[in-house]
Amino acid sequence: MMKNLKNKLLFRGIAYDAIGMATYAIPVVGPFLDLVWAPYAAKQMSEMYPGKKGKIASVIVFLEEILPGTDIIPTFTLMWLYTFVWSKEKSPKEIIIEAEVI
Repeated sequence: MMKNLKNKLLFRGIAYDAIGMATYAIPVVGPFLDLVWAPYAAKQMSEMYPGKKGKIASVIVFLEEILPGTDIIPTFTLMWLYTFVWSKEKSPKEIIIEAEVI
């Protein structure tokens, strides 16, 4: 189950990064699209990664999307890497306890 969640978050993150980068490629209109995309991306980040880390990441993705010239940074993918690859925090493990009926 954890692997499915990890994959889902990765694919969603890559898609959101691609959309954020696409607005950079549209001349004249792109910066205005970022005004709509930045708050949406921040909301999605906080939903994908709940807790303190997600809140911090949502502020970072908002700033990255709203500031000119920074759309190339793959913030969602970097957050996924931080969460599942670089973080020293142990992920919860499933413990199965079997009881013998006498």
